[in-house]
Amino acid sequence: MIKNYKDLLSKVKKVTAQKELDLSSGEDLSIGIMNLISIEEHLFYTSQKTKDKKYLDLLNEVRLMRTDLLKEIIKDYEGEVWCISKHLLSASMRLMEVGTKELKKNDKKKAWDMFEKAYKLYSLFWGLNLGIVGGKDIKQKNDDEIDFLDEKSKKGGSESVFSKLGSLVQKAIDCCRE
Repeated sequence: MIKNYKDLLSKVKKVTAQKELDLSSGEDLSIGIMNLISIEEHLFYTSQKTKDKKYLDLLNEVRLMRTDLLKEIIKDYEGEVWCISKHLLSASMRLMEVGTKELKKNDKKKAWDMFEKAYKLYSLFWGLNLGIVGGKDIKQKNDDEIDFLDEKSKKGGSESVFSKLGSLVQKAIDCCRE
């Protein structure tokens, strides 16, 4: 069980020290999976807009590919972690797209907000699938606040699970490492 920030950092270091774990490839694969999820959505909408069922066959092929590739990242899961993981990637991708559209409209503040949210969801995906965080490691204090057990921020309040995961995942996943 993760009791404090040091335990969490130690767990991240342990996971990333595994020689067989290539997180940069995993990060690339996760982005590819995000795009496959998006393709599934577009094929669904195209099938409904055109009333052409051939798009359902394509959708199924893409879904099978996405499912197969997700198995390379999501090794062990309990409950609905598989579906949660898929939806974390999907939501992250959609928020990135919204942020990009806001950036195109020159609304940098709104774009930044969307990008921050997308990264928080992406970090949570990796936190779950690297075994850095699990249900037993977080508790809910009230409707708005989720924290690691016994973890307090320097301000005397609580730091969110997203804040902690974001910085740790950033350290763990370095896409520039070859």
